[in-house]
Amino acid sequence: MVVAAGTSVWIARGSRRRTTEAISVVLALVILAGWIGEQVADVVEGIWAVKYTLPLQLTDAVSIVAVVALLRPRPLLVELTYFWALTASLQATLTPDLARTFPSVFYFTYFAYHVGAIVAACMLVYGCRRYPRPGAAWRVFAITLAFAAIAGAADLITGGNYMYLRSKPLHSSLLSVMARWPWYILETALLALAMLLALQALTDVIRRRDVGQPSA
Repeated sequence: MVVAAGTSVWIARGSRRRTTEAISVVLALVILAGWIGEQVADVVEGIWAVKYTLPLQLTDAVSIVAVVALLRPRPLLVELTYFWALTASLQATLTPDLARTFPSVFYFTYFAYHVGAIVAACMLVYGCRRYPRPGAAWRVFAITLAFAAIAGAADLITGGNYMYLRSKPLHSSLLSVMARWPWYILETALLALAMLLALQALTDVIRRRDVGQPSA
């Protein structure tokens, strides 16, 4: 993941536009193949169900948004990819809530679209210099809350646990060290906002350095 992200940034900064566009298409196909592949594998194994596999986890949203952003890099799509990938997708990659391991097909599909989104975020922002606009962190946070509301409604209807709003994941994660339900939801929201604002501050510093302005 680190090598792929670093390489994508290096190529995007030093190559012609057509080369970057070609890499964007390939990366979009990798993410899409991983995401769709997981859905297909669920159907083939007979475990697809509205209670578990609707695209209502935040990493589902970032995977879809990342694909579109790579092909049509509109400012809001890039911002959503950047902030969601370097928070939700990164957390999911470091502490995967995954019952299958290598060489299961789910191992490859899971990490393909999670890692792919992270690489896409780094390339789009740090490589292509499509930096988030002022106030982007707050916009993304508001959209995240709206998406969480949709996931919460789905949880009530299906009895599922989308975005872990009903209970913590079975495997260890940041939620494991937080308070009981429902208080960990508030803690997660506050932590997410802090992470978004930190990412915004980081990109503001890098952007100022890129244009030759002082970072202070």
